[in-house]
Amino acid sequence: MQATDTQPAASPPASRAPLADWLRLSLTPRVGLLTARRLLADFSSPTAIFAAGHGGLPGWLNAAQARALASAASGETADAVAVQLDAIDSWLRLPARRVLALDDPDYPPALRAIPDAPLLLYVQGRAELLARDALAMVGSRNASAQGASNARQLAEALSGTGLVIVSGLALGIDAAAHEGGLLGGGGTVAVLGTGVDVIYPQRNAGLAGRIAEHGCLVSELPLGTVPRSSNFPKRNRIISGLARAVLVVEAAAGSGSLITARLALDQGRDVYAIPGSIHATLAKGCHALIKEGARLVESADDVLAALAGQAPGVAGAAPDDSFIDPLLAALGGDPASPELLALRRGLDLPAVQNQLLALELAGLVERLPGGLFQRCGR
Repeated sequence: MQATDTQPAASPPASRAPLADWLRLSLTPRVGLLTARRLLADFSSPTAIFAAGHGGLPGWLNAAQARALASAASGETADAVAVQLDAIDSWLRLPARRVLALDDPDYPPALRAIPDAPLLLYVQGRAELLARDALAMVGSRNASAQGASNARQLAEALSGTGLVIVSGLALGIDAAAHEGGLLGGGGTVAVLGTGVDVIYPQRNAGLAGRIAEHGCLVSELPLGTVPRSSNFPKRNRIISGLARAVLVVEAAAGSGSLITARLALDQGRDVYAIPGSIHATLAKGCHALIKEGARLVESADDVLAALAGQAPGVAGAAPDDSFIDPLLAALGGDPASPELLALRRGLDLPAVQNQLLALELAGLVERLPGGLFQRCGR
């Protein structure tokens, strides 16, 4: 893909008042994404939520959430909003940068349809790619040479048909998928687990620069957010949420790529997997997905045929939230590990990890050091 002769004009400063309210809602403690979406359904905008005052807030909020919203215009939340507004103003002065709120007409429609869509997206590069048909490609960070080659070739072929290739900028399969996406005509989108201005891992800094120029970098996290292990599972729902389907190229049995695949299923997306040798550790996760119903694919034509036969209207299907009360009851009042909760619930560990992620995004549980979880105060 060739660079253009001219750079796009710098983005104008965002209107600070509406953006400040979106930031305030996203940074208010104990108000997770699912709670925020429910509030927006009641009030239509963050400005209306904060204008309601404590007495005007809905009764379904718990006491801690109501207090946090009522006090969000002052204290630590207000300070954090002010810092971010200044950072955003400076960041937007450079070309091809945007901050998209959930109500922005240019917010990617496929992502908006998922129940825990980000309230804000920080976008650097070709924002128009976010609205195009996309395929997510994920897999092992410690990919085999053959796996990386397969990912690169498949991504290039599929990008050549106009599909946007979405991945997470990690080493291994992600990087190979982005490389292939850049070689085709469809382009590539990298979803970061850091602020969009913080590139991780640094080994992919050159690749990230090319994506920023010819594709698109995206993050939901505030500018300046450094790598934290808890943020990478959260960003996986954005990778799948931007795409029509998720293709897992290589994955061990406990790979984080399996979390992306299961989030995709929760979002109503299809999951495809490439098989491998029965003796290969990096094929175990793909084989497990295929046993669970993922479509086996071996070529770009297989992927295109699967997409062509995809049932319409599945994206954004209402998630099953029947697990919430039983999982909170199993957690009780003391911190617990996912492994212990899986034992208490009689479920496999990946299922409980997905459920804990949903509760964390909802603001119902919080992650503690050491990988433990506890219920948020009421």
